[in-house]
Amino acid sequence: MSNRSVIKTDRAPAAIGPYSQAIKAGSTVYLSGQIPLDPATMELVGGGMDAQVRRVFDNLSAVCDAAGGALHDIVKLNIFLTDLSHFNLVNEIMKEYFQEPYPARAAIGVAALPKGAEVEMDAVMDIA
Repeated sequence: MSNRSVIKTDRAPAAIGPYSQAIKAGSTVYLSGQIPLDPATMELVGGGMDAQVRRVFDNLSAVCDAAGGALHDIVKLNIFLTDLSHFNLVNEIMKEYFQEPYPARAAIGVAALPKGAEVEMDAVMDIA
């Protein structure tokens, strides 16, 4: 018998491919990458990079909540940026969403992201 379950919420964008928003396995939740899509319209948010980063954190937060956790339960966060000059902006906004101890993290420069997004994040959450 599997201890895995699919996590799904309408408060975050629906999957745009053959994947789940998150999978819970025991007390660990693996959150799929979130880009700055508005869950109601499934379109990228306007307002520049600041708005995109905030929408991604809001989307991750919604999936965390649906899994029975919160952003502070994230133990590993991966950030993908099409322009690493936004690294400091991401750090400043992240401080608004997280408190110490911060999750382990990687920030990776990539050539392109789905739907022309400039930022994507995925995470691992522990809700033990």
